[in-house]
Amino acid sequence: MEALKRLCCALATCAARHQTCGMTQKTLLSIGHGYTAQALARRLLPDGWRIIGTTRDPERAQALTSDHVEMHVYPGSDLTPLLAQASHVLSSAGATEEGDPVVSDIGAQLAEAQHLEWVGYLSTTGVYGDYGGDWVDETTPLSPSTKRGQMRLAAEQDWSGIPGLPVHIFRLAGIYGPGRGPFAKVRNGTARRIIKAGQVFSRIHVEDIAQVLAASIAKPNPGQAYNVCDDDPAPPQDVLAYAAELLDMPPPPETAFETADLSPMARSFYAENKRVRNDRIKDELGVELLYPDYRAGLRALLALETSAP
Repeated sequence: MEALKRLCCALATCAARHQTCGMTQKTLLSIGHGYTAQALARRLLPDGWRIIGTTRDPERAQALTSDHVEMHVYPGSDLTPLLAQASHVLSSAGATEEGDPVVSDIGAQLAEAQHLEWVGYLSTTGVYGDYGGDWVDETTPLSPSTKRGQMRLAAEQDWSGIPGLPVHIFRLAGIYGPGRGPFAKVRNGTARRIIKAGQVFSRIHVEDIAQVLAASIAKPNPGQAYNVCDDDPAPPQDVLAYAAELLDMPPPPETAFETADLSPMARSFYAENKRVRNDRIKDELGVELLYPDYRAGLRALLALETSAP
């Protein structure tokens, strides 16, 4: 009887540590632990995951450190011992003209990391280039026309070129979510509806990115690429008009793209026009989008904003 009590106590202690007895705790090494990665962490933590994150900013590292998230400054810290502790890796690090900075730093260690169960790299739908508003999917040839898209494609190839690494590529559309909605600009009068005939953009709510990543972790398919976007590629001016409608405000003024005062980066977004299909995340991963179009997403964001204390 006493032995049974000790066994029950051991099991309870194991569960309290978010582990299954005889099984190592899952640990995510999140390189570039930013907006999207934090949304994934919020999904994993209730299931007992350990999160190791990195950021460039020491103050941000301190702010994000908690009982459940261990933060390191990178570049600056040595990733090798952190990699040895990880069962899963997510890289959100931006690409450079020299290639992917993480692969450049620890590519050899990644190639030897046979213990890794899943690796995710966050890329962009910009790797497809311009298709004149036509539909693209993961089998469409990649021909980015912007420097940013070309660097991301090179980074994808860097990650995919590491032999034996269980890499999954996630091509993200324009990200929005809490703190990244259009309402503030509509309210303060700085929003403008840039009009370019036929232009559409694909979008994705950050919580839907998180559920796609979690679904892939649960069902790995190394070497696969996934488009992560909602069901409704739409003109950007329509999104702002709907945001204004939700706020019971007049739509922001229209400005022709040709005469609009845009930064070079903002203007470059309009250089490519395509509609991105998301069938693979549904058919292969079983994802049912929380916010299948910008209307559902904006309504939820406004409800969240208005309910906040």
